[in-house]
Amino acid sequence: MSYGLQIRKQVGLKDLNTMAIAVNAKQFATIESADQLVQALEIAADQKLETLVLGGGSNLVFAGDVEGLVLHIALRGRRWEKVDGDTAVLALAAGENWHDAVLYAARSGYRGIENLALIPGTAGAAPVQNIGAYGVELCDTLASVTALDCESRQVVTLSPEDCQFAYRDSFFKRNPGRYVILEIRLRLSRSAPLKLGYRDLQDYLSDVDGAKLSPLEVAEAVMAVRRRKLPDPDTLPNAGSFFKNPVVDQGQFEGLQQRFPDVVHYPLTDGVKLAAAWLIDQAGWKGFRNARVGIHNRQALVLINHSKGTGEDVLALAEDVRQSVREKFGVELEVEPGIVGAR
Repeated sequence: MSYGLQIRKQVGLKDLNTMAIAVNAKQFATIESADQLVQALEIAADQKLETLVLGGGSNLVFAGDVEGLVLHIALRGRRWEKVDGDTAVLALAAGENWHDAVLYAARSGYRGIENLALIPGTAGAAPVQNIGAYGVELCDTLASVTALDCESRQVVTLSPEDCQFAYRDSFFKRNPGRYVILEIRLRLSRSAPLKLGYRDLQDYLSDVDGAKLSPLEVAEAVMAVRRRKLPDPDTLPNAGSFFKNPVVDQGQFEGLQQRFPDVVHYPLTDGVKLAAAWLIDQAGWKGFRNARVGIHNRQALVLINHSKGTGEDVLALAEDVRQSVREKFGVELEVEPGIVGAR
């Protein structure tokens, strides 16, 4: 049985990645059901093709053409489950637009993900990266993940513990190819405290009584703050934050603080998180541009593809930034997006 699956050859991926890198997939299939996914995986196994699961393409860099089979996840649907007075579970198919889902929940009066507004990508990609912004991470509300186990070809339900979430990390990210996410469920509330403590958000809302805010108003504030600092990938291609905020131990931090008293930092229970944007800015990269790619002039964490750059152009700039920060501060920056394709 074909389940309507179509596999196309030499498909351009420029419009399917927010860096707008022009590469081709040797083979490409749009996946709209679990049955189609199973069939595509079986075809890939028979032909000994590597597979790449692609959602919104907002957190990856194509270093070259993809020689295997690209599976574009396009499962759609959202519904409310377990609605019980104050709480409810929002189920989102993996191909649902994440930002649209945030606004849908906020307009319905449910709290929990409003701080994650305007993050590009799909619902299915959100747990992989454990997306986070303005003091909130996806793991704060995730109830479960439904996924296809690529080894057994069985659909399974994974708990938050199974997902092994960490800062911008998860089991899915550390074990690519084991599961393909089909659906996520988020446990939301009508009365949970709004999280307004993040400095930029707090400044934006300084004249507002936080107790009277709705989740939609918080989402709109987050959108306004993000738009002040971050470029729209539809007009200036980018993959969002390109580097993770590095975590150093207390001794290394104290040494840095002696040399750089103004170093931006956030104490943790097991170390100190440094602001990667501050490090990059202090190393002189903010606003830098070469002929094809550069660093955004309002947010040093964002690499931009302003003039049809290639993946190699982007990665070469990223390595120059990493080396500069390493030499100035003795701190290693880790690239956040995934890197795929020939290198």
